[in-house]
Amino acid sequence: MATSGPTRATTAPAAIDHVDVWVFDLDNTLYPASCDLFAQIDDKMRSFIIGLLGCDETRAREIQKGFFLSHGTTLRGLMDHHSVDPHDFLAHCHAIDHSVVPPSPALDRALHALEGRKLIFTNGSVRHAESVLDRLGVAHHFEGIFDIVAADYVPKPDIAAYRSFIRRHDLDPRSAAMFEDMAKNLVPAHALGMTTVWIRHDRHWSSEGAEGDHVHHVTDDLVDWLEAAIAARGVSLPAQ
Repeated sequence: MATSGPTRATTAPAAIDHVDVWVFDLDNTLYPASCDLFAQIDDKMRSFIIGLLGCDETRAREIQKGFFLSHGTTLRGLMDHHSVDPHDFLAHCHAIDHSVVPPSPALDRALHALEGRKLIFTNGSVRHAESVLDRLGVAHHFEGIFDIVAADYVPKPDIAAYRSFIRRHDLDPRSAAMFEDMAKNLVPAHALGMTTVWIRHDRHWSSEGAEGDHVHHVTDDLVDWLEAAIAARGVSLPAQ
């Protein structure tokens, strides 16, 4: 199932025939990284930190990035060190302009043809996920959203979050595939038995931790990969 290292997957191998649960990260996975929602969220996080601590923007950036690296999310660091109310933080940081995410009829068709359960597993919030899914026009395909609140604010790639996700949705990880733009977040998925697909892009955080047998498949385009997987199963896409 695992490859010797990350390579571009232009077709989906027959090894995915065992998959009947499809687990998708949200940001920069279901929509292109070029939409750059993170730039808006980054700005919101810095403004929250400035308001909380009374520091300047340079110091706010240092705190933001430092907590992201040491705690997995800026929120977790602010909770641990500054007793921040996570609901206030998430409401502030996800009040952004989602209109930059374009509708994706191609993704809608692919998800329609993809047989099995479909779930979102994100370090963001349900509210943010719902806004993105609505913009893409694919919300109706997903039976659930497992967000940072459901994970008790334990972010990916902490394996505890994955175990909580698996319990909540009562799935066998050996029959699941996980799609992620951050390669390091596929390490626990692989360890638990999931098939992994890295949605590669040019942002620096995407390729961190990409080397290793935890990356089974790689693609630069989610829809292309899904269409190949569907074709490998002998299923036709809906008419445009």
